Amino acid sequence: MKTIKIAHLYYDLMNLYGENGNVRYLKKKLEDQDAEVKVYFLSVDDEIDFSKYDIYYIGTGSEDNQKIVLEDIIKYKDDIKKAIDGNKYFIATGNSLELFGKEIIGKDKIKCLDIFNYTATVNKDRIVGEQLYSSKLMDKKIVGFQNRVCYLDNLDNTIFNVTEGSGYNKKNMTEGFRVNNFIGTYLLGPILVRNPYLCDYFIKDIFKSLDITYNKPNYNDTDYKAYNEYMKNFYE
Repeated sequence: MKTIKIAHLYYDLMNLYGENGNVRYLKKKLEDQDAEVKVYFLSVDDEIDFSKYDIYYIGTGSEDNQKIVLEDIIKYKDDIKKAIDGNKYFIATGNSLELFGKEIIGKDKIKCLDIFNYTATVNKDRIVGEQLYSSKLMDKKIVGFQNRVCYLDNLDNTIFNVTEGSGYNKKNMTEGFRVNNFIGTYLLGPILVRNPYLCDYFIKDIFKSLDITYNKPNYNDTDYKAYNEYMKNFYE
């Protein structure tokens, strides 16, 4: 089996709420499938080759760190668009997904990568709290946490429907989106650790894109039991 290369983008700046746990968990789950995995930790001091890796992950950060990352990542705009168009796998959580839209509108307008058509607008009311979603991707619920200050507009290809919590804006009760193999969501937690079935979906999808055989996981493992136990908070 080929070595799966994960690029953890801006690991030092976009890592609020233990978001690096997503990468560690993804690596473990891939290794449970007998895959060889190597994680590359990349930040503003590195030259990033967006043709080199199989999976690109970027987490959430403070608004100040988000601006620092934007100043660096914008030089890769064409390379990132080419990678997305070429079906490279991207997972973006929290406010990192705002970087891939047209702009962030607050006191000033901050131009972003303009890869996708949506716009982020700073709202006076911060959205904070647990979220529960359903998804057309799978029959299991998705649970996570949000702490964000922006609403998104002009967003298509959403993959989650809000059961409890907030959507992308006050009029839109959907969340998460997918374009090719780019998946973005405001959900934190970290989302993959808290949602092992969702992580399985991603791995199965990744293996399909890499032409690797996927094996059914052991649903008696602790992570699935923890997920099932937590779901009782919503249904009992």
